[in-house]
Amino acid sequence: MNPYPPWLNAGDNAWQLTAATLVGLMSLPGIAVLYGGLVQKKWAVNTMLMAFSAFSLVLIVWVLWAYNMGFGKPMIHASVKGTATGFIGHPGPVLGSTQEQGQATIPLLSGSGGSIPDFRFPKSSLVYFQFVFAAITPLLFLGSVVGRMSFKAWLLLIPLWTTFVYSVNAFLLWGGGWWAAKGALDYSGGYVIHLAAGTSGFVAAAVIGPRLARDRQHSAPNNLLLCATGAGILWLGWNGFNGGDPYFAGADAATAVINTNLATATALLTWLFMDMLLSPQKKPTLLGSINGMIVGLVAITPAAGFVNGMGAIAIGAIASAVVWASWYKLSATRPFKKVDDALGVVHTHGVAGLTGGLLVGIFADPKIIVYPGGSTTYPGLAYGRHSFHSLLTQLGAGLTIIVWDGTVTFLLLKLIGMFVRLRLPDAALETGDIAVHEEEVYPADTLTALAGAAPAAARAAPEPGAEPAPASPATQTAVLDE
Repeated sequence: MNPYPPWLNAGDNAWQLTAATLVGLMSLPGIAVLYGGLVQKKWAVNTMLMAFSAFSLVLIVWVLWAYNMGFGKPMIHASVKGTATGFIGHPGPVLGSTQEQGQATIPLLSGSGGSIPDFRFPKSSLVYFQFVFAAITPLLFLGSVVGRMSFKAWLLLIPLWTTFVYSVNAFLLWGGGWWAAKGALDYSGGYVIHLAAGTSGFVAAAVIGPRLARDRQHSAPNNLLLCATGAGILWLGWNGFNGGDPYFAGADAATAVINTNLATATALLTWLFMDMLLSPQKKPTLLGSINGMIVGLVAITPAAGFVNGMGAIAIGAIASAVVWASWYKLSATRPFKKVDDALGVVHTHGVAGLTGGLLVGIFADPKIIVYPGGSTTYPGLAYGRHSFHSLLTQLGAGLTIIVWDGTVTFLLLKLIGMFVRLRLPDAALETGDIAVHEEEVYPADTLTALAGAAPAAARAAPEPGAEPAPASPATQTAVLDE
């Protein structure tokens, strides 16, 4: 008895599921504890619960209709140079036995005459792999709106945003849609995920409004150890993020993994040295290093399997310098200063994602083979005939994401605002988690053991001159706890 159908390769399937799990860990607990540590103590529970609830909502939406909108058959058809394409897929569930155990396909890309080889794992592996990408995107732009967004409004936004924003992004660039047919390259989500998160987060922060003024002025992290833990999970989890996107456990997966780490290390060090030389404090900081790390991870994402090692190092250094300048200089200009993007997502994900996507148009190496017998569609500006075609295509795709995502996010929030408040009232903003959830991340010790003992102790007060009774174990414990 053979446990595998003829089309399934155990190694490819195992790697796809492993890579998906690594990406899932980037969200839970990665983003949850990173953001939970970055925010003020009074918002830690709210931030983590928003992450867990969004992850759950996206999964349900994904399998019921959104997966097929991003990776199914086109609903709105188009053609590019005779190639059938489109703008969005037909919505529909992927929950039947055939859909879960049949061979994975992306109708416009795989199969006979497609641009990628036939998949060698079941559709359920592909659905789950793409789900964890869909789920992490709203978790990223959560960083823009923490500390004031209504939890009810958040629960309404996530299904709508996944349906009308993320699914369109995914289809256009990954599902064989219009920009994919035009030759735009987004290896693992520099545009689909990070530029989308930066754009949508910035628009959401503008529409919802700012935090309390004193919270903006004194927004010190509540736990740097949690920040470091979450950041470390993100870095190592990114091996699955970029290493899983060739869909095969082949040479390009290994290329993507080493390039991811090269760009990240370079970006972290670039930010660190720029902080030491150019920042107002001229000191190295943990939070600055984490910013640099994230920028490197984000910038290499659209390029990981298209560039060589030197290109990865260049992308890490250039993107880190660009985003450092954006963080310190652009944030001081009027539009960015006015909008309360709490954790700077527009810089570390939006600017970094766009920068990395554009640098693909420069550093994409035609000798880096994604699949044997093929290469990237267009060489980068640094190779070939020094054509600007690839760079301009990357720019067009990036602008499309910015305009579509920004516009639809704005409209969705305005629609939700007709039914529920987008911003919590100021009274709730004063206490945060207590007002919203009646929970605290670091609850104070309470002397519950003595609650019923006080009246009895009062009744049994010793007579003058009498030896006081020894304290009970509960009392002794409570005193020690104090």
